[in-house]
Amino acid sequence: MKPVSSGGVRAALILATLGFLALFLFLPLVVVFTEALAKGIEAYALALVEPDALSAIRLTLTVAAIAVPVNLVFGVVAAWAITKFEFPGKSLLITLIDLPFSVSPVVAGLIYVLVFGAQGWLGPWLTEHDIQIVFAVPGIVLATVFVTFPFVARELIPLMLEQGSADEEAALSLGASGLQTFLRVTLPNVRWGLLYGVLLCNARAMGEFGAVSVVSGHLRGLTNTMPLHVEILYNEYNFVAAFAVASLLAALALLTLVLKSLVEARFHPHERRTGS
Repeated sequence: MKPVSSGGVRAALILATLGFLALFLFLPLVVVFTEALAKGIEAYALALVEPDALSAIRLTLTVAAIAVPVNLVFGVVAAWAITKFEFPGKSLLITLIDLPFSVSPVVAGLIYVLVFGAQGWLGPWLTEHDIQIVFAVPGIVLATVFVTFPFVARELIPLMLEQGSADEEAALSLGASGLQTFLRVTLPNVRWGLLYGVLLCNARAMGEFGAVSVVSGHLRGLTNTMPLHVEILYNEYNFVAAFAVASLLAALALLTLVLKSLVEARFHPHERRTGS
């Protein structure tokens, strides 16, 4: 049997990859936007400006606006500590950072209910002080922070390990303080990895369903994020409205990917040429 040429193998692999992407990624996106516009642009627009939909959009953006900066700070601090210092419990910290990747989001949501719910460990104290976390916005923020906090740290840790500590040590030897070294050396060296982590964290924060579904209480117009609102509309057989909101989520996800690709295309070639 005549062996397959390398060109034939390459073409077959490319076709298989494109076919997989078309079937499992491109086709579902086409279906989402097609169904959203099935009754025309007017029905599509009305579904997005409906009060409950606007409330879900505002809540989703609010939660992301809180969760992403929190995880940005945590990710930078955790990555800096892990890559630049040796300390007891370092391996445990790395394991804990990966925890949300191995724990189901539903389980994460249940944990918060068990801790902060009315019958949970802190429930009586919270009720006594008129503080509501579960089935309210704080619970949604906490759940979102939990499921998204690995993204920034996991993007930065390998990058910082690869770069080493030579630049920081040189800055310190020249008299720079720890804060100056961090702001003028460490952060500029990892700025694009940091941006990628933030983009991915933001995309996951806006699209999170499992953990948020458990802690939100599904209060329409109050604690429903966009993914939860899509589920409610779909269960009510309001398919046009459901796909309209889903298309907005899809558009935000696509925008995230486009921004990531633009940053890579704009800066990576320059960094390879300059060695920065």
